[in-house]
Amino acid sequence: MSSFPARRPRRLRSTPQMRNLVAETTLRPSDLILPMFIADGLDEPNEISSMPGVYQHTFDSLCRATEEALEAGVTCVDLFGVPLEKDKDATGSVAWNPDGILNRGIAALREEFGDDLIIMADTCLDEFTSHGHCGVLDDQGRVLNDESVQLYQKMARSQAEAGAQIISPSGMMDGQVAAIRADLDEAGRDDVSIMAYSAKYASAFFGPFREAVGSSLEGDRRTYQQDPRNFRESLLEAELDIEEGADFVMVKPGLPYLDVLSAIAETSSVPVAVYQVSGEYAMIKAGAANGWVDGEAIMLESLTAFKRAGADQILTYFATEAARLLK
Repeated sequence: MSSFPARRPRRLRSTPQMRNLVAETTLRPSDLILPMFIADGLDEPNEISSMPGVYQHTFDSLCRATEEALEAGVTCVDLFGVPLEKDKDATGSVAWNPDGILNRGIAALREEFGDDLIIMADTCLDEFTSHGHCGVLDDQGRVLNDESVQLYQKMARSQAEAGAQIISPSGMMDGQVAAIRADLDEAGRDDVSIMAYSAKYASAFFGPFREAVGSSLEGDRRTYQQDPRNFRESLLEAELDIEEGADFVMVKPGLPYLDVLSAIAETSSVPVAVYQVSGEYAMIKAGAANGWVDGEAIMLESLTAFKRAGADQILTYFATEAARLLK
């Protein structure tokens, strides 16, 4: 008999059933949101080289992948549009065109799945502008805040009309949430929610995403996205977005900013989302492909970390894969 007393924590880890009984954090398929890309001019889906398993979709493949997500228990998708290069211009005008690729993608999903699916749409101009920035530029190449917000209003209204239930402004322009909320309400669309990218950092983890959307960006977005060295600034951004009418706030990227996520979740009066971004996904996939790590285990561990830190919703390219394992 051991001379050391049994420790209670180890007794509660003795079997899988016991560990499940006392687990403090539960990850569910319904917590997950699947980001997806609909691209103009494709005859077949195009796999994104830096994001294995993620595609620029045709309309048919978009619907098939969405159906797979729903069957796995994922009930919300976040749709991004990839226009033809010739359709890009200085203001990103195809973004609010009813015949633009993003609005047509939203409409196709709404027609196919009705209210069984929650459609969130990315409300930002970077995919649609010829310069790749998230707004209108002045003659010195600086992003103009108020002029850009006016275009976000047009984009949000067109997405709502196409069938989006959640508008997701990600451009980090001051006052964007208040302006979009006011415009949607004026249009009689107070039924449409807003998920604000409140703490979106100027991160190196976004690299593969730029391939996914065919970004035309040269330079960076450090004048409007948050400095990775700052923390308190993110709390202020989230607080202001909530005051302006955000129904959700978001932290992006995920794992490098768990401290930010936890702090916002502690004080937020609305649900808090986190985005496990393209670089996070790509690193896990690369490590697993090379046999360096257990990809499934790290995927689930990382998603659990977001929940433990306080996330209510998790945007992740792993959504369908993870949901199948969780069912």
